[in-house]
Amino acid sequence: MLDPEAAAHLELLARGNVPPLEAQSIEITRSQMAVAAGPREPLASVVDTDVPGPAGPIPVRIYRTRAQESANPPQPVIVFFHGGGWILGSLDSHDALCRRLAKLSDAVVMAVDYRLAPEFRYPAAVVDSEAAVRWVFSEAESLGLDARRIAVCGDSAGGNLAAVMTLRLRRLNLAAQVLWYPITNHAYDTPSYAQNSEGYFLTRATMEWFWDNYLPDPQAGESPDASPMRADDHRELPPAFVLTAPFDPLRDEGRAYAARLVESGVETRFFEHRGMIHGYLRRPDRFPKAVEIAVGATADFLRDVFARPLHSDRG
Repeated sequence: MLDPEAAAHLELLARGNVPPLEAQSIEITRSQMAVAAGPREPLASVVDTDVPGPAGPIPVRIYRTRAQESANPPQPVIVFFHGGGWILGSLDSHDALCRRLAKLSDAVVMAVDYRLAPEFRYPAAVVDSEAAVRWVFSEAESLGLDARRIAVCGDSAGGNLAAVMTLRLRRLNLAAQVLWYPITNHAYDTPSYAQNSEGYFLTRATMEWFWDNYLPDPQAGESPDASPMRADDHRELPPAFVLTAPFDPLRDEGRAYAARLVESGVETRFFEHRGMIHGYLRRPDRFPKAVEIAVGATADFLRDVFARPLHSDRG
């Protein structure tokens, strides 16, 4: 059964005759999504800057719950990748969510504005994301951050990028991975795709549109850098928090990825948020109770991981 917040959100969309994402221009959809959803929760500091990337500067936004000069000992940091099917989303679209995550986890959050498709197709988002994570490792001391307590986090396509980062950067010994209703496989053959193909905000048609705009060709989707489920080895990855929503086409690939991590010996905390649909975390204005529950559970997981004895890099 749909959660009342989800049902009310879907009713508002239906009454507004909102066309599907794939029926609108990318420019219009981007501008609509860029509007911050929810109040801008005050923090000690929120700073926009950029980090060096392979194709030029990558914009980032750094959220702090305490002043940098008072960060003693150094704070843990969460590198956040926004969702939006690799073609939508920005620093503003997930601003309220990042603020809440920083507040509840008492960690620094750095949101990454990676290059978007179709202007910059795969693997642009992957290489930008990797550059941002590597920059945090290299600059942690100067930023008052603890390089031994760096987590990656993302929703939907951002969850895909977070999972890919743990595979590409496993030797850097990331502290944790948080995957919120992640995209993990370029395929549409799961029961959840059949059960939730339309009617619950994210549709199969929209996912096909996302993938078609992201990949330069279908064969690219076979790479673990696009489909982390297809990696040969998921062992020795950082502890994971995987969240899924039952009324979501991506539900089963999120479940399957969590199961694969467990099978590979990775500490995994799995949370299927009863009654929820895809994309709700970005809308605390529409889903206040659900967002508080999910981000609270995520923060509990991260605080637990960050409180453990520290380790050094593997190289």
